[in-house]
Amino acid sequence: MEEEPGVDIETLIDEFEYIPGYFHLEMNLNFESCTPPHLRRRDIKLKQEALQFQLEVDSSFQHFGIRNLSGVFSFYLDEVDKAKEIFINICNQDSNNLNAWANLAYVYDKLNMEEEASQCVDKLSHLMDLDTHGDRHMAARCLAEQGYAHAFDVGQMTEKDNMEKLITGISLYDKAVTYGKHKISIEEKRSWFFTMASLCMRLDEILIKKEHAGKKRLQFYNKTLMLLREAVKSSNNHYKALSWCYIGMMLEKQYSFSTTPMGIHDYGFSGTDPLDCFSKAIEIGKGDPLILNRLAKIFHFLGKQEMATGICNMALSALQDPKLNWQAYCTRSQIFIWMYVRDLERAKLGLGGLPDRNHLTNAKCDLESIIDVYPCLKTYLEMGQVYYYMGVDAVQELMLTDEDSINHALVCIAKAMEYDLADTLPELQLLKGKCLQVKGEELNASECFKKAIELESKGSQSTETFRHLMEVLLSLYGHTKMDAETLIQEVEVWVKEAQKKYEVESVSQELQTVCRNNTTEIVNLSKAMIAAGKMDLVRLLFQSMMVKPRMKLSSRSSSF
Repeated sequence: MEEEPGVDIETLIDEFEYIPGYFHLEMNLNFESCTPPHLRRRDIKLKQEALQFQLEVDSSFQHFGIRNLSGVFSFYLDEVDKAKEIFINICNQDSNNLNAWANLAYVYDKLNMEEEASQCVDKLSHLMDLDTHGDRHMAARCLAEQGYAHAFDVGQMTEKDNMEKLITGISLYDKAVTYGKHKISIEEKRSWFFTMASLCMRLDEILIKKEHAGKKRLQFYNKTLMLLREAVKSSNNHYKALSWCYIGMMLEKQYSFSTTPMGIHDYGFSGTDPLDCFSKAIEIGKGDPLILNRLAKIFHFLGKQEMATGICNMALSALQDPKLNWQAYCTRSQIFIWMYVRDLERAKLGLGGLPDRNHLTNAKCDLESIIDVYPCLKTYLEMGQVYYYMGVDAVQELMLTDEDSINHALVCIAKAMEYDLADTLPELQLLKGKCLQVKGEELNASECFKKAIELESKGSQSTETFRHLMEVLLSLYGHTKMDAETLIQEVEVWVKEAQKKYEVESVSQELQTVCRNNTTEIVNLSKAMIAAGKMDLVRLLFQSMMVKPRMKLSSRSSSF
């Protein structure tokens, strides 16, 4: 194929009505990150693993879009040859895939393979010319795939940024539907409607927390119901089951509005009970472990633990083999751990009796079923959590009751550290620090807690790590293993670091807990800070004591 002189991909795409490919999109992925490189790599890798799961559950209409994005992730992980191979395979299987040709051209260009890049550009130009004068179905799929990509962007530092990405993804799907008109099959459109609805639901989670977003939230709430009404008609049981589940979730939220949203009436959901929707979802998924496992995960995160456990049991009744259905065991173990930690937190606040240790036994049993057939970072981390809670008192968490269990937990942590990304997960450092803390290795524990805070993303909810660090530092001071000057310096540094990573109110909440549990050390520390002229720190401690306490389940009660 002859190369047209003087024509490059940048010049060509400027003339397009829309631009194929992912590398030009205004996603954080394509811009220089303000997060450290190792944390960016972690975020990309985790998103890529999530995509791999999506490939398992969505093998039809959005398959190429998922693989295109996976190739882009590989490129940014410096796996350029792998990225090139992914794009070439897509082009071979779907020669009309505009995004794949554009992505491949970009990679060839970066590899200085000018002839190959030029051939891709020529192919892209030819396809777009055909599509412009034809049915524009290629453009529609191109835009839908780009909309999907926005759902998996990385590095959102603010809610505003997250909202912008979600709204852009939704608008690209809207544009795709317009371009496709009657030339895209109704089943393919339903797959788009399902993904659009999931983006709208994520947007609703942000808008529901904003005081003056009522009108905008109502717009997207109604749109979500409209999309789900169409998605439940899909012949794909995966889309159908999850759509009914999502409808139930949206109907549960109707009472967060001052009046009933018109979408409930307009789209035929008046008087519909959310529980009926959940029941329909479960009935559709009956006998299909893949769907049941997805539903169980959703109900787990919704806090519907009994329902989630029942669905896991259904999935295991359909397929008990741990090799083929490890996910059901994994989810059920997470539920047992979550329930134990929930009851533990309540017991600490005097709101309930002792947590049921059988939850730990059951979680351990499930994890033992899969740890040999599915050994991975996640499994070892969760087993480490189970052993940790088995080794400490049921209420006085820092009181060691079974050193063997704590040692088993540290062994699991060591095995987890052998896996890629382990050294970038704050969850792992937090668990290791807690184990060392109860063993009396407080100095080593403090280093783990510090590293965990450094690894946290801005806006993290895991303020538990900060509380543990403060308590360890005070303990070192109380046991004369740290002088007052060093303690003041450490507290000053890590309070500032915590305020960068967490909400200020959350930091105050944790400081209040620390002050209440370590009164003597706090009084002595305050005297030393006053003598050193650190009045801002003293004021912060006293202000934190006036913050109204609230019940808060540890965000590290389950794995990442």
